[in-house]
Amino acid sequence: MEDQLTDMIAADLGIKDLPVDDQRSLISQFGEVALKAATLAVVEKLPEDKRDAFMKLAEEGNPTAIKTFLDTEVPTHEDIVKRAVAEEVKRFKAFQAV
Repeated sequence: MEDQLTDMIAADLGIKDLPVDDQRSLISQFGEVALKAATLAVVEKLPEDKRDAFMKLAEEGNPTAIKTFLDTEVPTHEDIVKRAVAEEVKRFKAFQAV
């Protein structure tokens, strides 16, 4: 299952021709960048007075509490995350083309 997922991500990122270890390293690095971009995109949509509460939940690391909070405060958070990740894929591909 993990190999299939790695293959799909590598194909999406255009790195399928690289050795598997290099693919995994790049995917891991990309994942960190994409997660940061997605988090920032969501936080920017939060009202200023709710950002501290979000950061506290994030530090606690309770995904259910975070999702419940975001469902209330930023109902479109899942779409925002998808767009942010898609934008990071686009940037990654553009960087590769250079």
